[in-house]
Amino acid sequence: MKQAVLVFAIALVITLAIGPAVINYLRKMKFGQKILEIGPKWHMNKQNIPTMGGFMFIIGIAAAVIIGNIVMGEISVSSLAVLGLAVAYGAVGLVDDYAKIKKKENAGLTPKQKLVLQILVAGVFILVLFLGSSGLPQLWIPFTGISFSWPWPLYIVFAAFVIVGADNAVNLTDGIDGLAASVTLPVAIFFVFVGFRRGDMGVVIFSAALAGALLGFLRYNFNPAKVFMGDTGSLFLGGAVAGLAFACEMPLILLLVGLIYIIETLSVILQVTYFKATHGKRLFKMAPIHHHFEMCGWGEKKIVLVFTGITVVLCLLAYHVALAPLF
Repeated sequence: MKQAVLVFAIALVITLAIGPAVINYLRKMKFGQKILEIGPKWHMNKQNIPTMGGFMFIIGIAAAVIIGNIVMGEISVSSLAVLGLAVAYGAVGLVDDYAKIKKKENAGLTPKQKLVLQILVAGVFILVLFLGSSGLPQLWIPFTGISFSWPWPLYIVFAAFVIVGADNAVNLTDGIDGLAASVTLPVAIFFVFVGFRRGDMGVVIFSAALAGALLGFLRYNFNPAKVFMGDTGSLFLGGAVAGLAFACEMPLILLLVGLIYIIETLSVILQVTYFKATHGKRLFKMAPIHHHFEMCGWGEKKIVLVFTGITVVLCLLAYHVALAPLF
């Protein structure tokens, strides 16, 4: 527990400390957010607020994880593997953010380019899992004590689908001030406790660092935001969440703790499908679904608090009920 508290504090302090410098640098470089014309009109006042602010929590997490490993006196493969996955996805986001800034519009990499890069990163992470394994991968079913082995070829396809899907789902959730960070905070805390129950200090260290850094980032990102995390931050978070789930050998738990991410993604899929099928009609006022609630009159703070509250309840349900047969 002492290591977790130490790592949490280090990530929190570093993120808080470097926040002003990062924001000032982004402003100086004119790395401002460009708002889509088809997006909510009331978001136009967010135009040119610094983006790519995810750097501050990435730095905080990386420093805390490295210090945590030093304090433990041993190298935790799981913590470094998840950090590597998250940083690699953050790098994809960085390329996307930079392309948007260079083009001076909210369109960076093409969907195909981003997907190819995401699949390649997922493939490397799965290769690390394969090389570090001593047998066939196990898939555990939530709410049961049942787990079964998968042949590696099938598991690779499944893992790539889940990792890339989770990464994009978190990216879609990052649409209003503080939403992605706030929803991911209880998920990080959930994995801290799962790591303790599993006896995996690598998972504990990374999750504690993630929680501390996100709390520090919210000082600057909660409404009204002084900085946005950008794809640099949101893709990093998606990789972190997916990586933790696979490090704990329980990717299906994301169906519970990551339900908000899933709903955000489904709202976009349903909106596009319904729009095409009905030749122009909309299922929601706007997608992703947080924009629908905005158009229904909900303020950004209310949406963030409600979505985060739902995630807290789901994390408690996952830990005390869904995982009960395991521990």
